[in-house]
Amino acid sequence: MQVTKHEHAALVLTEAGHSLVIDPGTFTSPLEDLTGLVGVVITHEHPDHWTPEHLTRVQKAHPGLPIYGPEGVRKAAAGFDVTAVHPGDTLDLGPFHLEFFGGRHEVIHESIPVVDNVGVLVNDAFFYPGDSYTVPKHTSVKLLAAPVGAPWLRIADAMDYVLAVKPERAFATHDMTLSVAGKQMGDARLTWAVEQNGGSFVDLGPGDSTEV
Repeated sequence: MQVTKHEHAALVLTEAGHSLVIDPGTFTSPLEDLTGLVGVVITHEHPDHWTPEHLTRVQKAHPGLPIYGPEGVRKAAAGFDVTAVHPGDTLDLGPFHLEFFGGRHEVIHESIPVVDNVGVLVNDAFFYPGDSYTVPKHTSVKLLAAPVGAPWLRIADAMDYVLAVKPERAFATHDMTLSVAGKQMGDARLTWAVEQNGGSFVDLGPGDSTEV
């Protein structure tokens, strides 16, 4: 399975001629040339993880394309047919087996409502937590997409998250709010964290891919 990072939090997974899109939001360029697209997963309702324009574009190119997200996404994207998923749910889309974890977004501030959020494990190998520090405890994660920059994120907590998951490899995501220097510093901290359990850091920029 190939995992391609796009701007900010957007990811495209490809396997056996099919693809799966996760979290195409406001900071993400239009996703094109998606072969055999089987679905879109949105981890939560914040606009940096989905936009009506992205969903309209991919559904026009792929009629009948299913969209999945927690209850908050289903309500926020009321103009689209979103199937609600919950922690503990599993789903098969073409060659992709999905399992959902978590349930809530990390706290930004006490004045800001906490929204629904699901992390997604794909093919028992790749895990992306959305905007959370959810740990899929029953599995060994081969590749982790680790958030590195956000209003809710301290780099110490991001490091502790990688230490808790113990992935074989990790790359940084959720990074468009960072300067170049901030991104470099965050990557260095996540590199240290993943290496503590014998793993390695994968340096991916927008459009870069890795296999898992």
